[in-house]
Amino acid sequence: MEAFSVPVAFPPLKIETPRLTLRQWRDSDADPFAEMNADPRVMEFFPSTMTREKSDEMLTRCRDLIAVRGWGIWAVELRDSGELMGCIGLHTPGYDLPFVPCVEVAWRLKVDAWGKGYCSEAARAVIDAGFTQLGLKEIVAYTALPNVRSQAVMRKMGMVRDPAEDFDHPLIGEDHWLRKHCLYRLSGHNVK
Repeated sequence: MEAFSVPVAFPPLKIETPRLTLRQWRDSDADPFAEMNADPRVMEFFPSTMTREKSDEMLTRCRDLIAVRGWGIWAVELRDSGELMGCIGLHTPGYDLPFVPCVEVAWRLKVDAWGKGYCSEAARAVIDAGFTQLGLKEIVAYTALPNVRSQAVMRKMGMVRDPAEDFDHPLIGEDHWLRKHCLYRLSGHNVK
């Protein structure tokens, strides 16, 4: 098996879609990002909402990783207004999962952004950049089994789930209703 290496892209990747800009984080993103991370509707399929401190730590980690590698979890803003809609990007999980090493596509959008196609639009652009600009061979996504909205986006991207790869998330308690997760995969030659 060939060794997994984290691709590096310098200068930082620039990703735009017809309606969205995926960009490096700014200090001014901290307040709206924390508000989104404290919303129980946004965090429904996470074990809990995030405190302001945890949200700020996440923003800093995302910004630092983009600064070092040129890619990561970007801030997503509307091109016409500059309004922060959430985050989306590529990430290497920092904990033990049955399918690591890997690069995952991940997203989190505020409720006002739901149902408008922003997630699919941005996910397509991120996946395309992962394959064409970073040379990834595969991109994965995973979520708690009850999160059917995210699974619908994964399928829309052409990602495929094998129920035999469902797993218990190691950071979620044994009796928690979100512990069981599903994994979706997409290889570079299967991109829609």
